[in-house]
Amino acid sequence: MSELASSLVFTQNAAVKVYQLIQEEGNPDLNLRVFITGGGCSGFKYGFTFDEKINADDMIIEKSVTEGESDEGSQGGGAQVKLLIDSLSFQYLAGAEIDYREDVEGSRFVIRNPNAQTTCGCGSSFSA
Repeated sequence: MSELASSLVFTQNAAVKVYQLIQEEGNPDLNLRVFITGGGCSGFKYGFTFDEKINADDMIIEKSVTEGESDEGSQGGGAQVKLLIDSLSFQYLAGAEIDYREDVEGSRFVIRNPNAQTTCGCGSSFSA
């Protein structure tokens, strides 16, 4: 992991959920891609997709997870899951935290982004 990529936090909760989703799909070549696009009520919006392809300009953050790992405590040590971020999107995500949350509002990946000057109510759109 590069020093730049290390400025972004990919939580263990998020890594475990990515691992579970990859297992459900039955394709170990999948990686979670996080990206920024224009749009949303605040100017930019976050997107998540699974991608087999790793591009030359992608920032790659790897986390270890073990099968059956709980969301709390364990540091992993088994399978590697990868978070991919293209260089343009990374400019807006440097220093952010990508997490997975389950609460009364539902289950979702969330981004806590210190670069966002304003965010919308749903949390999927921001301005920088």
